Amino acid sequence: MDLLEYQAKALFAAMGIPVLPSQPIASLQELRELKIPYPIALKSQVRAGGRGRAGGIRFASNTIDAVAAAQAIFSLPIGGECPALLLAEAKYNVEQEFYLAVALDDNARRPVLLGSTQGGMDGKLSAGTVHQVLVDGEFSPFYARRLVLKMGLRGELVPSVSEIVERMYALFVQNDLDLVEINPLGVDRAGELMALDGKVTVNDSAIDRHTELKCLLNGVVMPPSLKPVWIEGGTAPASVANAAHGAQGAVNGQNSNSTNGDRSKKNASTPIGIVCNGMGLTLAALDLVCRFGGNVAGFINVGWTVGGGRPEILEGRLEQALASLSHPHPVRVVLLDLLGSAITLDGVVAVIHQYAKRHGWWRQETQPMEELPQPLSTTRSEGDLAVNNWANNLALNQGRGPAIVLRVLGEPSDETRELIESLPISLADSLEAAAKLTAVLANAPQV
Repeated sequence: MDLLEYQAKALFAAMGIPVLPSQPIASLQELRELKIPYPIALKSQVRAGGRGRAGGIRFASNTIDAVAAAQAIFSLPIGGECPALLLAEAKYNVEQEFYLAVALDDNARRPVLLGSTQGGMDGKLSAGTVHQVLVDGEFSPFYARRLVLKMGLRGELVPSVSEIVERMYALFVQNDLDLVEINPLGVDRAGELMALDGKVTVNDSAIDRHTELKCLLNGVVMPPSLKPVWIEGGTAPASVANAAHGAQGAVNGQNSNSTNGDRSKKNASTPIGIVCNGMGLTLAALDLVCRFGGNVAGFINVGWTVGGGRPEILEGRLEQALASLSHPHPVRVVLLDLLGSAITLDGVVAVIHQYAKRHGWWRQETQPMEELPQPLSTTRSEGDLAVNNWANNLALNQGRGPAIVLRVLGEPSDETRELIESLPISLADSLEAAAKLTAVLANAPQV
């Protein structure tokens, strides 16, 4: 299990490894209350590598620039994962960048120290540039110093970098970790060292033995509540900016739009609900649905981010979101756009199915196909949409539940595919396709 950068740096700081002043950011509003002086770096908190090249790290010199950068990063998927959290960090002027790691050598079944002077985003790490020292006995500072000398470091860098390696090894052993990595370890003009980025891989079997790790993994950043942001009178494309203001309210657990108005009037013309994991995804989905002529009643950012990437946390949030959009005046169509390395199509469909069964959402009978309009496309190869059981989707008002348009990366198992075909759930390959289908279903004649 890989930790996110901000979690890894929390472990570094506890071990005395120098890290920059930083602050996790879960919403744009938090940037207006930033405690770190500008200029800052905003870093996407995803587990995939290559964040810098993908545009997931941006710099800002003031609040306006920071908000614009954060909006872009929140909506940027890297390795199939959109961040629900950013790390705001003081900017650091680096002169040299090193690579350091402590890992397990599977063949020798011993820890191995790794180091290179070719660290950083532009570093060229290879067997020829990364030096190794196998810890084949009881650890002592000798091993760390030997690695530093093999890296070719001299002078004051020898004791200072050696101390960092020693602390990394202590972190590795004390927490039964599989990997501790700093890339890069930055060196400024004064020779001071700073862990600018880090990666920690936790051994799943060892988590229960370490209370600190369990607390860290349970530190899920999410809004205090899952109250949907209800949009007064529906959402037109011109009102997306106002909706964005409401999204920040959702992230902070506040209902920033009308919650006490006459909901019964709105639901006749605003039948769509949107559920996403991440504010950037939420706003992008809202914008696209509006462009295709859909009227959005409300939207929810489930706010799932870490918790060790455990899917059961997302499942609980997803159930709460479905309940919030179903009462007291249910929407007609729900667009679910969920991205993340730990999110599986099989898991999401299972959550929807179990919730629907408990609440008696859908009836088994369907309307004859000839009475209904033709779908935009019935296969992914013919277009972006994969519309499953079109009749059920349009006959949904005979039951209690909404039609579901689902975008989750990956392919369903055979069992899940059969389940989808029997329910009013439609799959989409892209957010644009999902938004288009959502608008079509919501605007289709009720049968």
